[in-house]
Amino acid sequence: MMEPDTNSNTASVLIGPFAQLVTMDTLPLKGSLSDGQLTVMEDAGILIEGGTIVETGPFDRLVKEVHSDKVRTVELPAHSIGLPGFVDAHTHSCFAGSRAQDYALRNSGSSYLEIAQAGGGIWDTVEQTRKADPEFLESLLLERIQGFMQSGITTLEVKSGYGLSISEELKMLRVIRSAAEKTAMDLIPTCLAAHTFPRDFKGKPADYLEIIVKELLPILIGERLTTRLDAFVEQSAFSPEEIIPYLRAGKEMGFDLTLHADQFSAGGSDVAISCGAISADHLEASGPKEIQALANSEVIATALPGASLGLGCGFTPARALLDAGACLAIASDYNPGSAPMGDLLTQASILGAFEKLSNAEVLAGITFRAAAALGLSDRGRLVPGQKADIAIFHAKHYNEIPYHQGKLRPSQVVKNGNFILNQTR
Repeated sequence: MMEPDTNSNTASVLIGPFAQLVTMDTLPLKGSLSDGQLTVMEDAGILIEGGTIVETGPFDRLVKEVHSDKVRTVELPAHSIGLPGFVDAHTHSCFAGSRAQDYALRNSGSSYLEIAQAGGGIWDTVEQTRKADPEFLESLLLERIQGFMQSGITTLEVKSGYGLSISEELKMLRVIRSAAEKTAMDLIPTCLAAHTFPRDFKGKPADYLEIIVKELLPILIGERLTTRLDAFVEQSAFSPEEIIPYLRAGKEMGFDLTLHADQFSAGGSDVAISCGAISADHLEASGPKEIQALANSEVIATALPGASLGLGCGFTPARALLDAGACLAIASDYNPGSAPMGDLLTQASILGAFEKLSNAEVLAGITFRAAAALGLSDRGRLVPGQKADIAIFHAKHYNEIPYHQGKLRPSQVVKNGNFILNQTR
């Protein structure tokens, strides 16, 4: 057996045999899914050229057809299960400090809003992140990225939002870009300068947002730091009336939009729909009206079960959203305050248990549907033309993966056709 070369730049490679290859092929973007709809190939191989999947099929046939002098063959151990590399479409992974005290206060009865009003919450992390120099902030982010890769994630969205000034937001986004150059992981940066109204800003929320539009957004375009804007629409952050002009201005400048919506109160999902956002994230407070409106729109509903676990509140109504016909993505919301666990597979599996989601719905939510929440159509399925991003588990059946609720970790991870994790040696 040839061992995977984690540093290989070979243009063509054949990987297999997979006892089961869960391709996610032909599944629709929206609506409920049954496990019977999954395409599961047995004794399969994946032929990769230049980081892209060229062909999938019976491993023995592919071995005979490829020219061994031009294609490197990597033989996998028995009981290897292949899934598309996971996509975590909503994280706040760039930060400094800890909010363990917030967690203790919440468990002792204080509410999220009470903690924020007392000086904790997002502003606490803002102060600690502002104090961190770029090199230290980058080292923290790179360490966290390594942990994400070990859990099978190959694409990671990372937000700013703990700077809340022109200079500090730029510091964060430049750190994210620098980290992206040092890792095999695909980092998708998002500007969250509208995370909350900064306490040290002299003026009204509308004034702050206007400055962001006029002074920060042109720099983001000029330096190509991000093409995505996020905003928190909530009582503790920005009202719909305050945020809509900001979002529309950003969209006119060419930014894609996503929103923190309906976390504690409804209203944000309506803003997401009216402003043409790609996704509306959280949605724990969404009711029947919001659910149906999302299902009737092109906005992707992103559930963040990590926030529900961290805050001790109800989950996003995932079952109702899917049954209504919405597209459901699942992300970790990894952040130091409300979602400190940062374990996407564990959270998605727990959400599935509480919301009665099929394994197909759970896996779709962290693969191609999560990719769609980032505006990406080139990953999340193991089919020709897609990125060769693969999470490989040692198990007898793919059902074992959600069944163990995150305890079963990938033995190998492939990114763009190269092994970036190999636990089989």
